[in-house]
Amino acid sequence: MNKMNIKFKNKISVDDYIKLRKNADWKDISRRQVKAGLKNSVYALSAKIGNKTVGMARIVGDGGYVMLIVDVVVLPEYRGAGIGTEMMKNVMEFIHNSVKDGEGVMAQLMSAKGRENFYKRFGFKPRPDDTFGAGMTQWIEASE
Repeated sequence: MNKMNIKFKNKISVDDYIKLRKNADWKDISRRQVKAGLKNSVYALSAKIGNKTVGMARIVGDGGYVMLIVDVVVLPEYRGAGIGTEMMKNVMEFIHNSVKDGEGVMAQLMSAKGRENFYKRFGFKPRPDDTFGAGMTQWIEASE
């Protein structure tokens, strides 16, 4: 695949976001949650080939010093073509450009199992280590 045909945009539609999540076998979330999440993203990047969205990555944050990289996914048939790498370069450039003189930003992410080495290339360190404990997560659902 020719990387020159890939366009990166700071925008992703609700429908494309839902399709990419489904292709990644991620948990379904409501359309309302998708709309709110995209609206409140610090940065939402899509990778397109023609009119087809083939990848995405987002940043959520507190507007101060914490940025969390989420939803990094490339459609299976386009993996290995460097799209994820280019998206992460774009995301990291956005974060670096947001840091003002004399300040710092804590960039975080939760890697999918087996994908840790991909993120190490961008300076991320696995947890736990000598400084930080394990990353943790919990899925909370409303009871019916």
